[in-house]
Amino acid sequence: MHQLSKQLETEIDAAVAQVLDGCLKLRRHLHAHPEPSGEELQTSLHLYQLLGELPADVRMGPEGCGVIADGGGDGDSRIALRADIDALRIHDRKQAEYRSQTEGVMHACGHDAHTAMVYGAAATLTALAEANRLPWPVPWRTIFQPAEETATGAREMVAAGAVEGVDYVLGLHVDPSRQVGEVGVRDGALTAHCESIHVEIAGQGGHAARPHESRDPIAAAAQFINSVYQFIPRTTDSLDAVVVTFGRIEGGMAANVIPDSVAVDGTVRTLDARVREQTLEQIRRIAGAVSELTGTEIRLDFRASIPSVLNDPEVTRIVCQAAEQVVGPDGLHIIARPSMGSEDFACYLEHTPGSMFRLGTARPDAPPTPLHTPEFDIDESALAIGVRVLTRAAIALADPRPDTGS
Repeated sequence: MHQLSKQLETEIDAAVAQVLDGCLKLRRHLHAHPEPSGEELQTSLHLYQLLGELPADVRMGPEGCGVIADGGGDGDSRIALRADIDALRIHDRKQAEYRSQTEGVMHACGHDAHTAMVYGAAATLTALAEANRLPWPVPWRTIFQPAEETATGAREMVAAGAVEGVDYVLGLHVDPSRQVGEVGVRDGALTAHCESIHVEIAGQGGHAARPHESRDPIAAAAQFINSVYQFIPRTTDSLDAVVVTFGRIEGGMAANVIPDSVAVDGTVRTLDARVREQTLEQIRRIAGAVSELTGTEIRLDFRASIPSVLNDPEVTRIVCQAAEQVVGPDGLHIIARPSMGSEDFACYLEHTPGSMFRLGTARPDAPPTPLHTPEFDIDESALAIGVRVLTRAAIALADPRPDTGS
């Protein structure tokens, strides 16, 4: 078992305390200056400059979005720590001094906190190495990834070499359903496979008073959506998890004009490959039936497929040990069931073993603010917990001694 000494744990916590002000400053800076997916240029530049002060070998991601930094000395392999850096197109309704200064964009999913904690872990490892307090070399890599919310950033970073020479990869996600001081872990499937679906419905426009002279794509879209919502649950085993949700529909310019076309976007989430294929085929059949019934043409495009996050058992065991050292046995919770949400952290796990854990961020004296809402915020005391867990896990994973498992 990769067990760290009590002396080392004390030194880790002392080093974390020294970098914590920098973590808090970074989190608040990013929260006040969010950038949406694919536009994280200033965020990336800020991180590039900050990481260069550690010091670290720093390089930018594709087209100036994202940052990869190597530290901890040379080594044949590294422990990677990944954070996502993009924000959402949601208006920040908080009144905090660090509220978003960008109209209609905010960090409503905690990516600013993820970034601050991964930076904090890198800074802590650097401080411990410079003080000669590490029991063995810990070559590390930080991956600050753009475009998680559009499910494209992880694969772009992998293509840019983010996992080359990496033995293990760690990630975390804030969890407003858990109190500060709680850490959730799960071996195996943590999240669902997510398939984006884009639907184009082409009909024939016309006057609203004479719908019989047109082939109404809005009526077809309504029929298609209702049929999917009705028949997917009726053709899926009730023991199999499937969630199909349409979150965007666009068509028409005037109340009295039937448009030529309608676009619909949604997601299909499953936990099993067989159920996934069955669900996609059923959606195709529904589209064909509605097309024939309404005289419209319905084109389906399944895109941006993100696999399930499959946490490696041994890496998860190390994370459990690290978390228990930080929050105690009462604060460590085993997650009973996978989430139907998706996370493109899964794309790194296709190349190297790793694990993602949930970090409680709910304030003890206030109701939780859910992810992806205008009021979202965290209890910032959780930052220290995340940094302490990440640092311990990285050191343990870099242990060159044989793991006896005892």
